[in-house]
Amino acid sequence: MTASVPQDAGTARGGEASAKRRFHVTLIKPSHYDKDGYVIQWWKAWIPSNSLAALYGLTQDLQERRVLGDGVELAIDAYDEMNIVIPYNKIIARHRQAAAESADGDKGGRDGGGGLVCLVGVQSNQYPRALAIARRFRAAGQQVAIGGFHVSGCLSMLPELHESLQEALDMGVTLFAGEAEEHLHSVLGDALAGELKPVYNAMNQLPDLQGAVTPFLPEPLVRRYDGVLSSFDAGRGCPFQCSFCTIINVQGRKSRFRSADDVERLIRANHAQGVTHYFITDDNFARNKNWEAIFDRMAELRGEGIDIRFLIQVDVLAHKIPGFIDKAKAAGCKQVFIGLESINPANLKEMKKNQNKITEYRTMFQAWRARQVVTYAGFIMGLPNDTPETIRRDLEIIQREIPVDVLEITILTPLPGSEDHKTLYTKGVWMDPDLNKYDLECVTFEHPLMSKEDLQQAYWDAWDHYYTLEHAETLMRRAMADGIKPVRIWQNLLQIYGAMGFERVHPQQCGYFRRRVRAERRPELPRENALLFYPRNVLRTLRSYAGIGLYAWRLHRIRKRVEADPASKTYRDLALTPVVSAEDEELEMFHLNQAAEAAVAKAKAEAAARERQAAKRAATGAAD
Repeated sequence: MTASVPQDAGTARGGEASAKRRFHVTLIKPSHYDKDGYVIQWWKAWIPSNSLAALYGLTQDLQERRVLGDGVELAIDAYDEMNIVIPYNKIIARHRQAAAESADGDKGGRDGGGGLVCLVGVQSNQYPRALAIARRFRAAGQQVAIGGFHVSGCLSMLPELHESLQEALDMGVTLFAGEAEEHLHSVLGDALAGELKPVYNAMNQLPDLQGAVTPFLPEPLVRRYDGVLSSFDAGRGCPFQCSFCTIINVQGRKSRFRSADDVERLIRANHAQGVTHYFITDDNFARNKNWEAIFDRMAELRGEGIDIRFLIQVDVLAHKIPGFIDKAKAAGCKQVFIGLESINPANLKEMKKNQNKITEYRTMFQAWRARQVVTYAGFIMGLPNDTPETIRRDLEIIQREIPVDVLEITILTPLPGSEDHKTLYTKGVWMDPDLNKYDLECVTFEHPLMSKEDLQQAYWDAWDHYYTLEHAETLMRRAMADGIKPVRIWQNLLQIYGAMGFERVHPQQCGYFRRRVRAERRPELPRENALLFYPRNVLRTLRSYAGIGLYAWRLHRIRKRVEADPASKTYRDLALTPVVSAEDEELEMFHLNQAAEAAVAKAKAEAAARERQAAKRAATGAAD
């Protein structure tokens, strides 16, 4: 795939200039408002949008195949608001110019105008921002559609139309639920004719991904991240039933996957434009039924000299799949994210995370570390059995007993599309009406044991309590002992804790060098006086980056000390002690409460049953 040089920084354009009629498809991935109401934007964002890549690839494919007719040129403009200020006036001018040109042609102006603005991949916390963007384009007479997890989750799980969706319909915005692979041509065809439907619901028609168009972002857009990082989904769907998850209710519980040929084609196209690093966005790559063929093909490409490095997300049982970790390493896996969520079995039961076994945690992380893969883990707080004291206790146990490199802490959030949200919604239980707060950082429900204020403070305290300089040194010593370069830990700590400790945004919403635009504030909040806004912004920036700089220097000094210490290579602590018989270990984690002791007892019984079965098979074999 190729794309011409964009007209604006941060945009990319596709198509040819020979068609009789031009129709603009403007793809926008909205950002999110911060606690002060300003759009979160950066000079360069960290994590690329796979939804934007998927829609870009699909639209470009429609243009290349002239699906809407030889006389129609689809011109693609793509923006991720995380790394660019949306040029509303330029977009509107392009659409109007295309509409005017069309009115002079055969159509006589009876069609849908010059284009369609698509707000893509919109999550619940991004939905208020998406509505604000849509409102500006609708005021200019532009056609607008919104898709993504919020729309899909609400339409798939709720018995009636959510008020947030009705607000979009009331302003004439079209809603799209589901996946666009088999439906985008219909939406664009209707937009071309000026006959967009209010709602396109494709939730019951999830596409087969074999041979489907693969996600793609051209180099000008990739450059707006860090220049070498893009994303793709090798599969969709997850078989588990976690109550907080929206993936299983939007993308389904059945594994749908791309072929190894699809992935090779994607990687070669990116390699040609200098893109080598990937965030593979599968919610659980270990349950992708085609994982082995994909890993083997990626390893072959690396053997050809194509540099491939990636992060994947897997469940806690992935290490038990024969050959999975070895093949992931050979394919270029450098980082893995694992949904640990909690070390308390009572909490795991509450969120239907039954696949998580606390007796497997240490074995699992040690298996990944043995291949020098940096481990991330999710930790959810605000679960029914949590208090500020138990959260602090659990974090301290993780520090001592579990060899995870990076912990991402979030607050339990009833996201629209999840079972948790549906349950509370149908029961009429209070949930915060401000969707902007559904960012996994804010309290959005009534906790049974903590006030909203206590839970919110416990969240901020948790980051500071876990990411102490003392623990940073421990993490670097563990890295040295397992053959992982401490600089990789330095980089990850600086990004993860730096985002929360100094920018006060979750790492997944962070980037390099924050940009605040005075005019881009929530519509319901007043525009600040320029004489106050700009000095405050300068002071805020200086304070933030002074703090990050000092933290980076302190981590650097720790790293140098660890690297210079010969004892680091033979460092051992409880977390790194090899697991011989997990169920028989004496760990504080195993005695948190009755639920923990019951989980360990069950694991022991299962291990004993496996031993009896093995002995029986061996005896039968000897007799034969």
